[in-house]
Amino acid sequence: MSENVQNTQAEIETPVEVQEGTEEVTTQATESSEAAPRGERRPRGDRRENRGMRQEEKEFREELLAIDRVTRVTAGGRQLRFRASVVIGDGKGRIGLGIGKAGEVQVAIEKAVRDAKKNLITFPIVNGTIAHDVFVSFKSSSVFLHPASPGTGIIAGGSIRKIFAVSGLKDVIAKQHGAPNRITNARVAMKALSAIKPLHLTPRFDKKSTQTETVVASEAPAKKAAPKARAPKKSAE
Repeated sequence: MSENVQNTQAEIETPVEVQEGTEEVTTQATESSEAAPRGERRPRGDRRENRGMRQEEKEFREELLAIDRVTRVTAGGRQLRFRASVVIGDGKGRIGLGIGKAGEVQVAIEKAVRDAKKNLITFPIVNGTIAHDVFVSFKSSSVFLHPASPGTGIIAGGSIRKIFAVSGLKDVIAKQHGAPNRITNARVAMKALSAIKPLHLTPRFDKKSTQTETVVASEAPAKKAAPKARAPKKSAE
């Protein structure tokens, strides 16, 4: 009888402990609900900023001119590869053109970017345009560059327009003649931009001379010599 009584007392005491535990959990939940209302979110701190690595800003802006599939015939057969031509620029008058070949497109683009960084040129920019007119020929292509007034924009097409976009020019007029090959047109544009002279070496015709010319009459002007008298014509007898 004593063992049965102890078991019944243990069974009665256990639900009381569970109820006390549940009461504690409910009280903690109510306190947390009072601390943070449903409509508002708790501040998460700088978790989003620390998530992952920050991307560094690139020094050059890249523009892809063309991607072509090229083949090389060898004794073992044909080898298929990709050729990528890329132009890069910092937007301050420094640009470069590069070509890369590889079995994958991404690797070819990376090679072209490395090649472009080795062939950088610099040209002067005056108020968003070039300093003077330029006409250059390269192989079967030729290009004419003309400075434009502010607000004109880039009037060009094909690969020349992409080169101007990364170079920092805002107003320029270009006309290209000859072959439609993108790489040849890009090379003739690079040659034309490298031929632009600095501003201090170009003549300026828009400014009038500030020096005033003064004429001092120190001596009286010389008198004109009197015309000689003509001899009378002889009358025919």
